[in-house]
Amino acid sequence: MSSSHDLTDDAFETLTGADGAAEGLDGTAQEAEAANGLRHAASLSMTKVADGLIDPKLVLSWLLTSLGAPAVYAGALVPIREAGALLPQILYAGWVSSLRQRRWAWVLGSAGQGTAAAAIVFFALTLEGAAAGLAICGALAVLALSRAMCSVSYKDILGKTVGQSRRGAITGLAGSVSSVGVLIFAGLLISGLLESRGAVIAAIGLAAALWALAAVLFSTITEVDSEPDGSLAASFDVLRDNPVLWRFIVVRGLLVSTALAPPYFVILGGGEDASALGQLGALVLASALASFVSSYIWGRFADISSRRVLMLTGVIGALAMLLAVGLALAGLAQAVWAMPGALFVLMVAYNGVRQGRSTYLVDISPADRRAAYAAVCNTVIGALLLVAGLAGGGAALFGPQAVLVLFALMAVAAAVAAYGLPEAEDG
Repeated sequence: MSSSHDLTDDAFETLTGADGAAEGLDGTAQEAEAANGLRHAASLSMTKVADGLIDPKLVLSWLLTSLGAPAVYAGALVPIREAGALLPQILYAGWVSSLRQRRWAWVLGSAGQGTAAAAIVFFALTLEGAAAGLAICGALAVLALSRAMCSVSYKDILGKTVGQSRRGAITGLAGSVSSVGVLIFAGLLISGLLESRGAVIAAIGLAAALWALAAVLFSTITEVDSEPDGSLAASFDVLRDNPVLWRFIVVRGLLVSTALAPPYFVILGGGEDASALGQLGALVLASALASFVSSYIWGRFADISSRRVLMLTGVIGALAMLLAVGLALAGLAQAVWAMPGALFVLMVAYNGVRQGRSTYLVDISPADRRAAYAAVCNTVIGALLLVAGLAGGGAALFGPQAVLVLFALMAVAAAVAAYGLPEAEDG
C-alpha cells in the first residue's frame, strides 16, 4: 500500500512539478492531492476524447446528412451545444453551492452526457429524415445541459482537491493525453475508413461509454465537505465592485474569436470540390495535433502566470487569422499545407485560451464562491458567443477574410485588456 502511495506521489510530482505541501488545502486534502490529481487527469481525458468523437461541427452534422435530415437541423447543432452548455450555469450554481460533496454534480453531469450520447446512437439506428434530426437535436440539448452542470461544478472541485500551483498542469495533461485518441479518430475519418454510418454511430457509442466511465472514476475522488449555503446562488451581484472579474470577462469575451474562427479557415481552404466531411476532418486533425503538443505546456505556463497566457494567446490567435487572410489574398489558400498550417497555429492559441481562462478564474475566485463566479462568467460568455456569432455572420456577407480580420482585431484587443489584469498567481 505504501509502495502504491509513493508511486502515486512520484507520478503526481513529476507531472506537476509539485514541491512541498499545496497552498490553500487542509490536511486531508493535501494527503489525497496526488491521487485526486491523477483521477482528475484521467476523468478529463476520457470526457475530452468523448467530446471529439461526438463533435457537432463534424460527426453529428455528417450523421444528420447521412440520415436525410433537413439542413436546418444540422445548422442548429452548434448553437444548441454552445449556448446550452453555458447559459444555464447561473441556474445550477445555487444547487451546487448547497452540496457538501460537489463532485456529485460533476458525476451527474458526466452520466447525463453519456446517456444523451447513447440516446443519439438509438435515434440514429431507428429514425431517419426530419424525425432523426429533431430527436438528435433534442438529445444534444440534454447533453449540453448536462455539460453545463459539469462546467459550473468543476472549478470548485478542482480548487478543493488540487493545489493552486498544480491545477494548470493537471488540466493541460488531460488535454494532451486525450488528443491522442482524437488524433486517431481524425486520421481514420480523413482516410475514409469511417465514412460509413455504422462506424460513426459506433464512435458515438464509444463516447457514451467514456462519459459513463469518467463519472464512475470521478466519484472516487476524496473531497473535503463544503459548508452548504443556499445563499451562494449565482447572481450578477458578484460583478458589483469587482473590476478584476469585469476585466477578465471582457478578456474572455474577446477571446471567443479564437473559438469562432476555425470554420472560416475551412471555408477558405476547402475549395468547391472538397466535401464538408473532408474540410471538417482537417479541422479535427489540426485541433487534435495542436492540443497534443500545446495543452500540457500551456497548463504549466498558466500555473506560473495565467495572465500572460491570456495575453500571448490573443496575439498568437490574431497572427494565425491574419496569416490565413494573407494566404488567401496570395492565392495560396487551397495549397495542401496552407490552411491546415494556419489552423494548427490558431488551435495552439485556442488551447492556451482554455487553459489560461480556467486557471485564472479558479485562482481569483474566493474559495466559497467558485461555482458562482464560474456560472456568472459562463452565462455572460454564452450571451457574448451569440453576439459574436451574429457579428461574424454579418461580416460573412463580405467574405470569410472580413470575418477573420474582425476576429483578429478582437484577439488583439483581448491581449491589450489582459495586460491590465493583476497576476492571479501572486495571491
